[in-house]
Parts: sequence; C-alpha cells; structure tokens
Amino acid sequence: MPANNGAHPRAQSEIEASKGRSTLAGKPGGRMRRLLGEPLVHFFAVGALVFGAYWLLEPDAAPDTRKIEISANDVRQIIVAWLAQGRSPLTRDQLQSLIDQKVSEEVLFREGLALGLDRNDEIIRRRVAQKMDFLAADVAALQEPEKAELETWYSANTDRFAVPPHMSFRQLYFSPDLHGENTQDAAKAALDAIAGKAADSAEVAAVGDSSSLRNYYRKATPELMLKEFGPDFATELFKLQPDGWRGPIQSGYGWHLIWIDSVEPGRVPSFAEVETEVKSAWRDARYLEIKRDALEEMRGQYTVVVPPLDTIDMSNLLGTEQTPTVSPEMIPQ
Repeated sequence: MPANNGAHPRAQSEIEASKGRSTLAGKPGGRMRRLLGEPLVHFFAVGALVFGAYWLLEPDAAPDTRKIEISANDVRQIIVAWLAQGRSPLTRDQLQSLIDQKVSEEVLFREGLALGLDRNDEIIRRRVAQKMDFLAADVAALQEPEKAELETWYSANTDRFAVPPHMSFRQLYFSPDLHGENTQDAAKAALDAIAGKAADSAEVAAVGDSSSLRNYYRKATPELMLKEFGPDFATELFKLQPDGWRGPIQSGYGWHLIWIDSVEPGRVPSFAEVETEVKSAWRDARYLEIKRDALEEMRGQYTVVVPPLDTIDMSNLLGTEQTPTVSPEMIPQ
C-alpha cells in the first residue's frame, strides 16, 4: 500500500484520530450523517484547504520555499535505491553526486512550479490524481473493523466468497474431422460398447479419438469448463451423475463421453473459514466508498460545464473519412 509520506503532521493526526470510527457507518441517518461525522473523509475531500488554513493561522509553520533540506532519511533512501539495483556500495563522492542531483531536481521542480509549467500538463494531472487516490487507500487502511462489523458485511456479500462446484472426470473424445455428420452416432455406439466397464480398462483405452485435450480433469469448475469447452458443454457436464459412463455431450471440439470420479457441490463457507479474505475485501470496499464519497463532496464544490455532445463535430478526428470516430449509440442522450 503506498504510504502517505506527503501528509502534513496535523493532517496526519486527524487521520489517526479518526481510526476506529468506522462503526458510525452502520448507524441510521443515511450517508450524509456518516459523511459529516467522518473527519477522515473530510480530510481527504478538503485536504488542500486544511493545509492552507493551518499555514495562515500559524505562519511560522509555513514552509520556506527558498530552503531545500535533505534529511538523513532522504540520504538513506538514496542509498537503498542505489543498492536495490544490484550495484556495489556507493563511494562518498558518488553519494555526494546523487545528493547534488536530488537538490538540482528539487530546484528545477520548484522553479518550474513558479513558472506555471505544471499547468495543463496531462502527465502531472494524472500523477496528482493518482496520489489523491493513494491517500484514499491509506485512509481506508487505517481503519480496523470490528469482528461484528465484518460478520455483518460478510452476510450481505456471501456470494463473493461462494465456493463453486468441482468435478473430477475422465473424457473420451470423438472428432467431427474423422466421423463427420456421424460423430454423435459414433459416440453413442462407443457408449454401448463400454457400458459397465471400468474407466481404466483396456477396452476403454481403445475407444475415442486422439486429441490435444486432456483425458482427465481434476476439480474442474463450471467457469474453467466454459472457457475450455464452451457454455453448452459446461452446463450439460454438471447435470451428469457419477457411476458409469455418461453422454455423449457436445463441445466446440466435438462429442464426449464422460466418467465422473467425484463431484463436490458448491457451497458458502463459514465466516471463520474466510475471515482473512473478508477483511481484505471489506477494506477494498471501504476504500472505494471513501473515494466515492470524497470525490462527490469535492465535485460538489465545482460547477461543471460540458457542451451537448450532439452539438460537437466528431467527424474526421483522425484525418480520414473512412470510418466514424464515435458511434452515435455511444453518445449519451
């Protein structure tokens, strides 16, 4: 998780002070009450205003824009970054050169800001937005849910943790390239010939056509079978019962006879079985919630003006009239 290294100490203390208040989300009163009672989200939404107010009220704490300070931790980070590339230890001259390089980079950065070179720069805009995104992730990571809250959340999201059915089976393949329109009939005839015979018998080994498909699938899921054989095969496969050869069923490759070794039905695990996964998923959901709420609050402070899309000439944007650049049905009405 990216660290919030750039947070001001007072702002950081507000984040830490809000730890443990996530249980407010479960109380009645709607999202607005929770939002108003959640300084964590307010910090994220109006962080810039917090920093500005702090520096106005305490001018002595405002940073000296003409002072560049390289801390001991900065020097350690330079050394670590160098060694992480598999290089030999730095000499004193090399270290001093890297420090000078870092200072030069900071000077150029500050002077560039002073000249407004950061404005209307798509890369810088994306990077700043990404760092705000990281801040939301850090905020979510600071919150430690109570077990009861996790259990309640899990009860409402059990489908995300459901274990799909599994099947271990053998298959005999019959190729349309060899049998043509009679492929299904050939598979039916083979089924009659091996009825009652063990799956590993010599008679069975002589039946079926060679292919690149596996003869045995262990703990296959419907999703895997759908990807490998197609939706019709996956659906019909999990309708079959064990004890003997079954089929034939069709796939995108041809026809198959099936011997089922074992079937494990799908189930919903208990909370205790997946508590670690639930906690991780809860944090992901909380991060998205914090990000959404904060973005909505920030966006509410702006007036957004967008021209009607149907009034914009979107033809020939790529310098060719051969293909339309935007499909009409993609434009919201």
